[in-house]
Amino acid sequence: MVENGTARFANPDDYQAGIRDASVNFIVTGGGEFNACLTWLNLRRLRVLRASENLPRIAFISFSPARVFISFPSSESPPLTYGGLGVQFGDVVFHSRGERMHQRANGESQWGLISLPPEQLAACGTALIGRKITSPPAGRALRPSRSAATRLLRLHSKACRLAEKRHELIANPEVARALEQELLHALVNCLTADGANGNRKTQLRHAENMVRFEDALAAHSGRQSNMLALCSAVGVPERTLRLCCTEFLGMSPTRYLLLRRLNMARSALRRADPATGSVAEVAREHQFLEPGRFAVTYRAIFGEMPSSTLRRTLIKNT
Repeated sequence: MVENGTARFANPDDYQAGIRDASVNFIVTGGGEFNACLTWLNLRRLRVLRASENLPRIAFISFSPARVFISFPSSESPPLTYGGLGVQFGDVVFHSRGERMHQRANGESQWGLISLPPEQLAACGTALIGRKITSPPAGRALRPSRSAATRLLRLHSKACRLAEKRHELIANPEVARALEQELLHALVNCLTADGANGNRKTQLRHAENMVRFEDALAAHSGRQSNMLALCSAVGVPERTLRLCCTEFLGMSPTRYLLLRRLNMARSALRRADPATGSVAEVAREHQFLEPGRFAVTYRAIFGEMPSSTLRRTLIKNT
């Protein structure tokens, strides 16, 4: 049975939870009210997703190893950064099985995601080009021909429009089957393209460092971290960690850690009971020992005082 729909979100926590088959951790890096939209269409084997966001952010994404994933920018907004490499409109990222990676957007963004069982992709490759297509051992950014990329983007857009506005049409088995076949053919044409520019060995080494960095942050969650401990956990000198963070995140590791804690505090304020919770308590729980400085930094990033976030929770619940 075809499943489809669309949903809008004003909370990053709810938004990231709506992305199926992947664990997503969003770090909003710019101020303003968060708004996002997800559109999805689950065909017999293919799952199609379109994600739209209005604020700059960093996402650390862990894909399920049970499926093959292909992602790509779906609009000509500022390019996304994948693994330290700028991914332009028309590029596609062929992810490794179970890949864990960073994706960065420096402003408004719109991106697409298609997934399917590995055996289905292998069989389709054999039928169309005479050889199996399997996930690469490490994710790769590809640059298909203009005609191949245009076809994939057009079909992805068509699938999302059907999911949003033509429920009765996509429910027709003939229509769903034809769309799935077209998308499969378009994917195969794109996945045989050459890789985008970049020093592959260096990129892979830095990507491994960044995954260990995220693991170190998760292991130190709930207590104050310092650069010496983080570098020791990652297994690299401070200079290398700073280089990798600048390349992948667009900022220093200490800045990323600060934004991570601020985003966690914002989530906690949204969940807090305004009748019993307090800004000072949330600040302390996230290692902000000076409430006044916390409030100033919070406002500089999110465009509002933490007390306003807490009050909005009260208004929402009344």
